[in-house]
Amino acid sequence: MAPLICGGMIVDVLLPSAVFLITLTVVFVHTKFHGRFRSFLGERQLRLRDVILLVAAMSILVAVLVFLPSIAIIVVFLYVYSTVLFLFTYILIPKYHLAVLTPAIFIALYLLYRGTLWWNLYLFNLFAVIFSVLVSVYMGNLFSWKTTTLFVALLTIMDIIQVFGTKFMVAYGEKMIQLSLPVVIILPTFPSQIGFMVLGLGDIFLAGLLSIQTTQKFGKRFGLVCVTSIAVVFMILEMVLLNLEVWFFPATVMVLTGWLIALGARQLYKLRFSEL
Repeated sequence: MAPLICGGMIVDVLLPSAVFLITLTVVFVHTKFHGRFRSFLGERQLRLRDVILLVAAMSILVAVLVFLPSIAIIVVFLYVYSTVLFLFTYILIPKYHLAVLTPAIFIALYLLYRGTLWWNLYLFNLFAVIFSVLVSVYMGNLFSWKTTTLFVALLTIMDIIQVFGTKFMVAYGEKMIQLSLPVVIILPTFPSQIGFMVLGLGDIFLAGLLSIQTTQKFGKRFGLVCVTSIAVVFMILEMVLLNLEVWFFPATVMVLTGWLIALGARQLYKLRFSEL
């Protein structure tokens, strides 16, 4: 089938819609269960030094995973995903047998259906969404507004270097897709049918973290404005890049731009309101 071009331009609303819905889910789950996570984590929060070390570790991990044997990557990812599923389930339902059941189901489905039509079309994206929501909600409780701003800046710089400089981020994503590991979301473009778009879970985590912190600082209403702004700006920039035939781009820049536009609009509104 020939690509469907809308009015001479390539348009995709499916991936931005997914970003909006997933980020909105992250904010909702965090708001609803914030008390349980706070009681579990206590008053522990990341310091500025911890944030620097975290971004450095993430950068090194991406580079290392590109060169690791496939079986080692599979083992590491299954362990990490299972741990996250166990912790999240135990926090919500403090029963050990139920907490063990959720990671067991994931591992069984991955081993049984990996490479099949069911995994590629449905389960892959399902577990990618679940993982992004769980990590965003869990990690969102460890950040403050101050550490979030530093983390966002460092992560965006790292992402730009890894995409355009070393190109490790691109190689990392391709390798994970080959191993059928749900660390990215893969969706077809719609309404323009030109192929598939891939978005890393780190980008969704960033959108969720920014929306959580914005909601906590400025309230639920502006939190929704932030989520909407990120999705709308993401759609606009994605459309520009697609029509320029730019196929690899650090999505953290798109998420950060949407967030900054929301904050800028709020500041302008406050200035205008004070003048009136």
